[in-house]
Amino acid sequence: MIKLYGGTRSRASIIQWYLEEINLDYEYILIDMAEKEHLQPAFLELNPMGKVPVIVDGDFKLWESGAILLYLAEKYGQEIHTLEQKSILNQWILFSNSTLATGLFIEANREREMEKLLPPLENIFHHNSFLLGEKFTVADVAVGSMLAYTQILLKLDLSNYPAITNYINKMTQRPAFMNSIGKR
Repeated sequence: MIKLYGGTRSRASIIQWYLEEINLDYEYILIDMAEKEHLQPAFLELNPMGKVPVIVDGDFKLWESGAILLYLAEKYGQEIHTLEQKSILNQWILFSNSTLATGLFIEANREREMEKLLPPLENIFHHNSFLLGEKFTVADVAVGSMLAYTQILLKLDLSNYPAITNYINKMTQRPAFMNSIGKR
Protein backbone atom coordinates (compact mmCIF):
# COMPACT_ATOMS: atom_id res chain seq x y z
CA MET A 1 0.00 0.00 0.00
CA ILE A 2 1.26 3.47 -0.88
CA LYS A 3 1.99 5.83 1.98
CA LEU A 4 1.27 9.50 1.32
CA TYR A 5 2.86 11.99 3.69
CA GLY A 6 1.26 15.40 3.78
CA GLY A 7 0.55 18.50 5.80
CA THR A 8 -2.70 20.22 6.60
CA ARG A 9 -2.37 22.79 3.82
CA SER A 10 -0.07 21.18 1.30
CA ARG A 11 0.01 19.84 -2.22
CA ALA A 12 -0.41 16.37 -0.74
CA SER A 13 -4.14 16.91 -1.23
CA ILE A 14 -3.50 17.02 -4.99
CA ILE A 15 -1.83 13.62 -4.79
CA GLN A 16 -4.67 12.36 -2.62
CA TRP A 17 -7.16 13.54 -5.27
CA TYR A 18 -5.40 11.51 -7.96
CA LEU A 19 -5.10 8.45 -5.72
CA GLU A 20 -8.87 8.67 -5.18
CA GLU A 21 -9.46 9.07 -8.95
CA ILE A 22 -7.56 5.90 -9.77
CA ASN A 23 -9.02 4.01 -6.79
CA LEU A 24 -5.62 3.13 -5.39
CA ASP A 25 -5.36 2.08 -1.76
CA TYR A 26 -3.15 4.38 0.26
CA GLU A 27 -2.40 5.41 3.80
CA TYR A 28 -2.39 9.15 4.49
CA ILE A 29 0.15 10.16 7.12
CA LEU A 30 -0.35 13.66 8.44
CA ILE A 31 2.91 15.43 9.22
CA ASP A 32 2.54 18.14 11.86
CA MET A 33 4.45 20.98 10.25
CA ALA A 34 3.83 23.30 13.23
CA GLU A 35 5.60 20.78 15.46
CA LYS A 36 8.40 20.55 12.86
CA GLU A 37 7.91 16.82 12.22
CA HIS A 38 9.04 17.47 8.64
CA LEU A 39 12.48 18.44 9.95
CA GLN A 40 13.02 15.34 12.07
CA PRO A 41 15.65 12.80 10.91
CA ALA A 42 13.07 10.10 10.15
CA PHE A 43 11.18 12.37 7.75
CA LEU A 44 14.37 13.83 6.26
CA GLU A 45 15.27 10.28 5.21
CA LEU A 46 12.14 10.37 3.03
CA ASN A 47 12.73 13.89 1.72
CA PRO A 48 16.00 15.63 2.53
CA MET A 49 14.32 18.94 1.63
CA GLY A 50 11.93 18.51 4.55
CA LYS A 51 8.81 19.15 2.50
CA VAL A 52 5.58 17.34 1.71
CA PRO A 53 4.15 15.57 -0.20
CA VAL A 54 6.16 12.40 -0.19
CA ILE A 55 5.03 8.95 -1.25
CA VAL A 56 6.50 5.61 -0.32
CA ASP A 57 5.60 2.76 -2.63
CA GLY A 58 7.29 -0.36 -1.29
CA ASP A 59 10.96 0.59 -1.09
CA PHE A 60 10.57 3.49 -3.53
CA LYS A 61 10.42 7.04 -2.15
CA LEU A 62 9.45 10.09 -4.19
CA TRP A 63 8.82 13.74 -3.41
CA GLU A 64 7.61 16.77 -5.41
CA SER A 65 3.94 16.71 -6.33
CA GLY A 66 4.46 16.85 -10.10
CA ALA A 67 6.91 13.95 -10.07
CA ILE A 68 4.55 11.96 -7.85
CA LEU A 69 1.59 12.57 -10.17
CA LEU A 70 3.60 11.41 -13.18
CA TYR A 71 4.86 8.33 -11.38
CA LEU A 72 1.36 7.34 -10.28
CA ALA A 73 -0.09 8.01 -13.74
CA GLU A 74 2.54 5.88 -15.41
CA LYS A 75 2.56 3.03 -12.92
CA TYR A 76 -1.10 2.86 -11.90
CA GLY A 77 -3.19 5.30 -13.94
CA GLN A 78 -3.30 3.38 -17.22
CA GLU A 79 -3.23 6.62 -19.20
CA ILE A 80 0.33 6.69 -20.49
CA HIS A 81 1.05 4.39 -23.41
CA THR A 82 3.57 6.35 -25.47
CA LEU A 83 6.44 8.77 -24.95
CA GLU A 84 4.33 11.44 -26.63
CA GLN A 85 1.44 10.97 -24.15
CA LYS A 86 3.89 11.09 -21.26
CA SER A 87 5.48 14.24 -22.65
CA ILE A 88 2.13 16.02 -23.00
CA LEU A 89 1.22 15.12 -19.42
CA ASN A 90 4.68 16.28 -18.28
CA GLN A 91 4.10 19.56 -20.09
CA TRP A 92 0.80 20.26 -18.32
CA ILE A 93 1.95 19.14 -14.88
CA LEU A 94 5.09 21.28 -15.13
CA PHE A 95 2.96 24.17 -16.41
CA SER A 96 0.62 23.79 -13.46
CA ASN A 97 3.30 23.56 -10.78
CA SER A 98 5.48 26.29 -12.19
CA THR A 99 3.92 28.72 -14.65
CA LEU A 100 0.31 28.62 -13.45
CA ALA A 101 1.07 28.45 -9.72
CA THR A 102 3.61 31.27 -9.75
CA GLY A 103 1.49 33.32 -12.12
CA LEU A 104 -1.65 33.13 -9.99
CA PHE A 105 -0.46 32.60 -6.42
CA ILE A 106 2.37 35.13 -6.24
CA GLU A 107 0.50 38.36 -5.82
CA ALA A 108 3.17 40.49 -7.53
CA ASN A 109 2.74 38.39 -10.70
CA ARG A 110 -1.02 37.90 -10.66
CA GLU A 111 -2.37 40.90 -12.56
CA ARG A 112 0.20 40.60 -15.37
CA GLU A 113 0.09 36.81 -15.63
CA MET A 114 -3.68 36.29 -15.41
CA GLU A 115 -4.21 38.08 -18.72
CA LYS A 116 -1.58 35.84 -20.34
CA LEU A 117 -2.51 32.49 -18.79
CA LEU A 118 -6.28 32.51 -18.53
CA PRO A 119 -7.36 33.34 -22.12
CA PRO A 120 -5.63 30.28 -23.64
CA LEU A 121 -7.12 28.08 -20.90
CA GLU A 122 -10.53 29.65 -21.49
CA ASN A 123 -10.22 28.74 -25.17
CA ILE A 124 -9.23 25.15 -24.37
CA PHE A 125 -12.16 24.69 -21.98
CA HIS A 126 -14.53 26.39 -24.38
CA HIS A 127 -13.80 23.63 -26.90
CA ASN A 128 -13.03 20.66 -24.61
CA SER A 129 -14.57 19.14 -21.51
CA PHE A 130 -11.13 18.45 -20.10
CA LEU A 131 -7.62 19.74 -20.65
CA LEU A 132 -6.69 17.17 -23.29
CA GLY A 133 -10.09 16.67 -24.88
CA GLU A 134 -13.03 14.64 -23.66
CA LYS A 135 -11.18 12.37 -21.22
CA PHE A 136 -10.17 13.27 -17.67
CA THR A 137 -6.42 12.77 -17.07
CA VAL A 138 -3.78 13.42 -14.44
CA ALA A 139 -3.20 16.75 -16.21
CA ASP A 140 -6.68 17.77 -15.05
CA VAL A 141 -5.70 16.95 -11.48
CA ALA A 142 -2.65 19.21 -11.75
CA VAL A 143 -4.25 22.14 -13.56
CA GLY A 144 -7.70 21.64 -12.06
CA SER A 145 -6.33 21.76 -8.52
CA MET A 146 -4.51 25.04 -9.14
CA LEU A 147 -7.59 26.57 -10.72
CA ALA A 148 -9.81 25.30 -7.90
CA TYR A 149 -7.41 26.78 -5.34
CA THR A 150 -7.88 30.19 -6.99
CA GLN A 151 -11.45 29.99 -5.72
CA ILE A 152 -10.84 28.20 -2.42
CA LEU A 153 -7.83 30.22 -1.25
CA LEU A 154 -7.73 33.41 -3.29
CA LYS A 155 -11.39 33.99 -4.17
CA LEU A 156 -10.30 35.36 -7.55
CA ASP A 157 -12.98 36.86 -9.76
CA LEU A 158 -13.08 34.65 -12.84
CA SER A 159 -16.42 35.94 -14.14
CA ASN A 160 -14.72 36.95 -17.42
CA TYR A 161 -13.79 33.29 -17.91
CA PRO A 162 -17.04 31.27 -17.96
CA ALA A 163 -15.45 28.15 -19.48
CA ILE A 164 -12.78 28.09 -16.77
CA THR A 165 -15.46 28.64 -14.13
CA ASN A 166 -17.47 25.75 -15.57
CA TYR A 167 -14.33 23.57 -15.61
CA ILE A 168 -13.57 24.40 -11.96
CA ASN A 169 -17.14 23.53 -11.02
CA LYS A 170 -16.87 20.24 -12.89
CA MET A 171 -13.57 19.40 -11.14
CA THR A 172 -14.80 20.29 -7.64
CA GLN A 173 -17.92 18.15 -8.08
CA ARG A 174 -15.94 15.00 -8.84
CA PRO A 175 -16.32 12.50 -5.98
CA ALA A 176 -12.53 12.02 -5.75
CA PHE A 177 -12.03 15.79 -5.43
CA MET A 178 -14.69 15.97 -2.71
CA ASN A 179 -12.98 13.08 -0.85
CA SER A 180 -9.62 14.88 -0.88
CA ILE A 181 -9.25 18.61 -1.49
CA GLY A 182 -12.94 19.18 -0.83
CA LYS A 183 -12.57 17.87 2.73
CA ARG A 184 -9.88 20.40 3.65
